[in-house]
Amino acid sequence: FFRVFEMVTSTSIDTSFATAYPNAVLKLSTSEQVLLAAVPLAAMGFFSLLFVIVLTKQLMGKAVGKDIGHPRLDYLAQKVRSGSVAFLTEEYKYLSVYVVFWSIVLVIMFTIKPIALTKENGVDVGIDATDGIRCTACFIAGAGLSALSGYIGMRVATEGNVRTTAACATGTLNDGLRVAFTAGAAMGFGVVGLASLGLSLMMLAMMANRTPRQAVQYLHSFGFGASSIALFARVAGGIYTKAADVGADLVGKVEAGIDEDDPHNPAVIADNVGDNVGDVAGMGADLFESYVGSILGAITLGASLPGNHVVYPMWLMAAGLLSSFIGFFFVSTKEEGAGVDCNLGALMWALDKGMLIANAIFIALGVGITIICFGYDSVEGWKLLGCVVIGMVTGMGIGKGTEYFTSFDYGPTISIKDRARTGPATVVIQGMGVGMISTVLPTCFLAMAILSCAALAAEYGVACAAVGMLTTLAISLSTDAYGPVADNAGGLAEMAHLGPEVRAKTDSLDALGNTTAAIGKGFAVGSAVLTALSLLAAFKEEVCHGEYTVCYHHGVLTGSIIAGKSKMMIFEVSEPIILAGILVGAMLPYLFGALTMLSVGKAAAEMIEEVRRQFRELKNKKGQTLGDIIRLSTEGIPIPEEDDIDPDSDRCVMISTRSSIKEMIAPGVYAVLTPLVVGFIVGARALMGLLAGCIGSAAMLAVMMGNAGGAWDNSKKLCEKLNIKKTEQGKACVVGDTVGDPFKDTSGPSLDILLKLMSMVALLIAPLLQGKGDWEDAWIGVIPLVIMIGVSLVLVKMNILTWADPLPDPNAAPDGVKMVEAVTPGDDSQTNPLSVGPNTVRPESQGRPAWAEK
Repeated sequence: FFRVFEMVTSTSIDTSFATAYPNAVLKLSTSEQVLLAAVPLAAMGFFSLLFVIVLTKQLMGKAVGKDIGHPRLDYLAQKVRSGSVAFLTEEYKYLSVYVVFWSIVLVIMFTIKPIALTKENGVDVGIDATDGIRCTACFIAGAGLSALSGYIGMRVATEGNVRTTAACATGTLNDGLRVAFTAGAAMGFGVVGLASLGLSLMMLAMMANRTPRQAVQYLHSFGFGASSIALFARVAGGIYTKAADVGADLVGKVEAGIDEDDPHNPAVIADNVGDNVGDVAGMGADLFESYVGSILGAITLGASLPGNHVVYPMWLMAAGLLSSFIGFFFVSTKEEGAGVDCNLGALMWALDKGMLIANAIFIALGVGITIICFGYDSVEGWKLLGCVVIGMVTGMGIGKGTEYFTSFDYGPTISIKDRARTGPATVVIQGMGVGMISTVLPTCFLAMAILSCAALAAEYGVACAAVGMLTTLAISLSTDAYGPVADNAGGLAEMAHLGPEVRAKTDSLDALGNTTAAIGKGFAVGSAVLTALSLLAAFKEEVCHGEYTVCYHHGVLTGSIIAGKSKMMIFEVSEPIILAGILVGAMLPYLFGALTMLSVGKAAAEMIEEVRRQFRELKNKKGQTLGDIIRLSTEGIPIPEEDDIDPDSDRCVMISTRSSIKEMIAPGVYAVLTPLVVGFIVGARALMGLLAGCIGSAAMLAVMMGNAGGAWDNSKKLCEKLNIKKTEQGKACVVGDTVGDPFKDTSGPSLDILLKLMSMVALLIAPLLQGKGDWEDAWIGVIPLVIMIGVSLVLVKMNILTWADPLPDPNAAPDGVKMVEAVTPGDDSQTNPLSVGPNTVRPESQGRPAWAEK
């Protein structure tokens, strides 16, 4: 086949590669390698999208609420769906402005300093000056496809939730599992299909009149677009979902004592919407970017190596997609729905066996690909395959370590439940300790993987490990996306007052979903670290590729020293500039995490006040408030339908949407502009240190936050399993879960994207830093610095970056009301008419605000 391909396309064999790898089947020239690398991945991406269409058609054919005699299910599902669409529409409206801005910047930057006009060996290899347009086209494609992957996931999830509930109501637990997993698979294969097809087609398009190395450099803009949208989607979605979740839990569970998805809670719909815009749409954009980033890191390093080092990672990804397709059909269970008392291990095996089969098939295909690319007798080829397998095993190990620290079957989570006997404070302390100690296992796994792969195949081996961890992303993402669908299904069952047998099945699926979500977060951290390291190595490779640039790293000198022209770049951690960059980089995840945590706190405060207001002010025709109805309901007194009160959930949806959109601006601006400021003002070496510090710090913080939050969440689930959820011990665990919500679903997942986005920005501007020493052309970096300062001042002016309480002071008088303190006759304070006497009456408890009494 390859010989025919060579004859038809008139390709030339790479003789140097043929000499080095005599038994390799594929011996094409470098230019033809790019074509042959992209076509199989594009084909698998196309077939993956066709499979998504088939899955969606199957899903839409399943029964809904009206088909099983519960039309209220459809009404509730429609509210969740419309809220999710409204949020994404508003978010994408703002992000379109961001895309237009950066499109203009990229056109200007790469038209002034084209990639194709970079000198190689003193000779211009460029042909025309369309680089600005090429980079912008890649950026728009990456951003658009990333946004589309999130939107597709949200649409499928909001259609799958009601159908999962209906399947649990009329069938077995396996029926519900299959429907929920089908919805998750539609998202998983959709995300990977869009990434594979989009990246491959853009690579083929960029090859026109360019070398393979230049074509790969244009694709860095594709990765930048994907990373940018992923960051904003994760941050905004995380703030949205946790503001609603915290409000629903604190007022509903702790104060009112009602169940998690009680329909009387105004924040419940917003909470379910948040599952879709945060855990589905945000996660889809996040892993789209991870998939793209791992490929870009490997092919950027591979483009500088002889042979099939560009073909190899792209063919592995195509093989992983095929393996995931086969593994999908092995997901099923024979377990009965028993709620939180279900056999989690048996349910987990229902999903694990699909992933294990996919991994086994992939390894077999990987052996064939290695033989084709390097030959059966190539030591290097087998070393690279070893790196791929190490990456895959490392991802599985991190996932299992995460499961140990977050599942209520094991000691760490049980210990948090036990500490709840003494109140919420000890729950928070124990959870923080569990989160911190949980960083040990993933750190050891990652360190061993990095050292092993570096010993086997240097930096390209580490990049192959990142590829290996994400090859079967389609099926692993399917199991991850399944969780929010199952969670929504349980919420709909509760709100529609379906029977306890239905809720037992949805609770079983939800319990499994919590475990898969925690494992998915640990997996995301591991893949982010390996991907960021490969991007970091690619950045150094690009910077050192400049003319007259001499680099010294790991005791190796690269480049030619020419008197009066060469510039030495020393990448050693003892260098002051690099050490300063490391310190700044290590600080950034804490700044980023703080901004997102504070944003959740402010948005949640508004949500809490709104829920309390509705409990207090919404009334029926008999004058009973929503709070009165809740009290009657919790006492087991039946509520006539005409007396029941529907809360105003649309207002809660609006609060979460408004808060999340405005609060996503600051973290996004700092994440994108900081590498530009450091890289252009100080130089490439300081930027290298910044990235290294950010990777180490963000990885530890993300693991700690994700595992602590997951452990707090499952300690609450354990209280439900033990029927103590309404005791003081159970309420203490709810408080811990509330603290952990922004840890595991907002700040932690966002940090994964932060370290990859900053690495991608650095890789994007690497051609502009080639040949420049420290502090050279520092005036360029002043521009993003001024923009960052200006945006910060505007956000302070708008009270977005502020320490002020977002809620009005209940004791403050409205504008125009003059305050005079009342005094009781006979008090010795009468000498001062504004002082407070010892007998002054404070009748706030009568329901009137303090300012009115004064």
